[in-house]
Amino acid sequence: QVQLVESGGGLVQAGGSLRLSCVASGSIFSINAMGWYRQAPGLQRELVATKTNGGRTNYADSVNGRFTISRDNAKNTVYLQMNSLKPEDTAVYYCAAHTVVATSWGQGTQVTVSS
Repeated sequence: QVQLVESGGGLVQAGGSLRLSCVASGSIFSINAMGWYRQAPGLQRELVATKTNGGRTNYADSVNGRFTISRDNAKNTVYLQMNSLKPEDTAVYYCAAHTVVATSWGQGTQVTVSS
């Protein structure tokens, strides 16, 4: 079992930046990849970015070039640097840890981008 705690959400104006952090604890040795997902009101949860233990990254087209995912393995932490934010980026952002058998989720952090 992996536990995840996110932080760093908030309110920002369009064009601004935020950095989200997610600290993992528990069975961290079982993690193959970590990522960020988001869910806007009335919509399904969608992938934002993932990064494998081997360093391979994957980004949603809508954030590619604006967001950067990174991991600090010594701190068991994954980050999401979000630049050039747009109102359509407004959502609850969730951290995820993927293992062979399951995905663990954080509690979510709200990101609101005003126009």
